[in-house]
Amino acid sequence: MNILIADKFGPGLEKRLARLGKVAVADEAFLEKAEVVLVRSATKVNPAYIDRATNLKLVIRGGVGVDNIDLDYCRLKGILVRNTPAASAIAVAELAIGLMLALVRHLPRAHASTAAGAWEKKALKGTELCGKTLGLVGVGHIGREVALRAKAFGMRVVACRRSMNPCDFAELMPLGKVLAAADFLSLHLPFNKDTKHLIGTKTIARMKKGAFLVNTARGALVDERALVRALESGRLAGAGVDVYPTEPPDAASALLSAPNVVLTPHLGSSTAENMERIADEAVALVEAFGAGRLK
Repeated sequence: MNILIADKFGPGLEKRLARLGKVAVADEAFLEKAEVVLVRSATKVNPAYIDRATNLKLVIRGGVGVDNIDLDYCRLKGILVRNTPAASAIAVAELAIGLMLALVRHLPRAHASTAAGAWEKKALKGTELCGKTLGLVGVGHIGREVALRAKAFGMRVVACRRSMNPCDFAELMPLGKVLAAADFLSLHLPFNKDTKHLIGTKTIARMKKGAFLVNTARGALVDERALVRALESGRLAGAGVDVYPTEPPDAASALLSAPNVVLTPHLGSSTAENMERIADEAVALVEAFGAGRLK
């Protein structure tokens, strides 16, 4: 089979896939021959892209979100779409916890001021995660890993999700109650027409005053203007943001100069270990496809 690795993956993937077919890396000319295309977030698998890929049978998204893939058009064309949802859970969960710690212990300011020769020990008095309530919006693979780590810090974990089936790592409750209870609200759900700006003026007003928001999911889940207003007014104590409606964010974005934010450049899945896990899942998917087991 013909396999195109369209975006940057970890080292060694090309060699591993070579035993399953002919492999090309970042070769636009190869697209029309490709039966399998592997993408991350950079490549937009839209109708124009799909129409050029006249032999395409399978798209593999290395990661969780598939909002860069036109699922309806793929379905219309009979193209299978798969992602690697389990692979990134640990990496993203650790970043989410890291953002919480950075916020409550003022780590960016502490580093910058100390490096500049200041000694702001008294001004940088923080708070602890222990004893606080973490609210999760979405409890799939990543949400579960965040919950387990939060419990290790002594946090209470509450959560909401579409299914209210029993959950062994969080107390499930409706979104409104999660918003009201959470000292930290962490987002772990996909972006779609129903979740766009889920966190906006109305939902922020229902959150506990002085709470923190952490978003390692998708930027458009949050109304950025509403978030900035809440930070400026003190309604929210801070925000840790790894994802943005436009990436990289526009230089004029008010979020870049908002108070009490920790901003990272979509680093959630960017660990060496996760790249290996993504490669493992991607290879297994290609193998299953080649053997006719992927339906």
